[in-house]
Amino acid sequence: MAKLFLIAGLGADRRLFDKLSLPGHELVHVDWIEPEKHDTISTYAKKLIEHYQIPEGANLLGVSLGGIMTVEISNMNRLGKAIIVSSIKESSEIPPYFRFFRRVPIYKILPHRFYVSMGNLIKPLFGDTKGKTGFLFVDMIKHSSPVFMRWAMHAVLRWKPKPVTQKTYHIIGNNDLIFPHRYINSSTHIVERGSHDMVYTRAAEISGIILDILNE
Repeated sequence: MAKLFLIAGLGADRRLFDKLSLPGHELVHVDWIEPEKHDTISTYAKKLIEHYQIPEGANLLGVSLGGIMTVEISNMNRLGKAIIVSSIKESSEIPPYFRFFRRVPIYKILPHRFYVSMGNLIKPLFGDTKGKTGFLFVDMIKHSSPVFMRWAMHAVLRWKPKPVTQKTYHIIGNNDLIFPHRYINSSTHIVERGSHDMVYTRAAEISGIILDILNE
């Protein structure tokens, strides 16, 4: 059975993938590990490769920050399939609000407790936040490491992506508020009315797209 490595987004964990149905594939979760203070996206991606023994030729799927990690990993390891969902892959796709937070890094002065209590504040940005979906989103953030959250915000704002070195399958929703579709230069799949959390809320549709990619 072929392995598919999965990397969730910032503030999320492996529960993000609970509704995916990918028969014939063994799902291997790449959970976040604690970073060192001076890690960059690139050095952290290298640690994920080593920690989870992600081999050359592996199939890798990442959502949001996990997609950014997937892009970095694909520049170090030649992957079988590199798939990113609700994410970005190159400098020109970085949304304008990144520039504001680079100049005004308010995340640096926020107390650690803020990072695990901000779920209700930001969940409307992610899409369907009603009922069980909203509870799951808030609970994932509540159980995230505040050290990791602060580091990741700093690292991703300063990410300088290299040119993509292999084909990257890019699945984006045209209602994504975190990484708006209008800034994406080239996507392989556009999901109508798809939001940032569509890997969970539109799991059946996303599963079909992923299977098509893996079976190419």
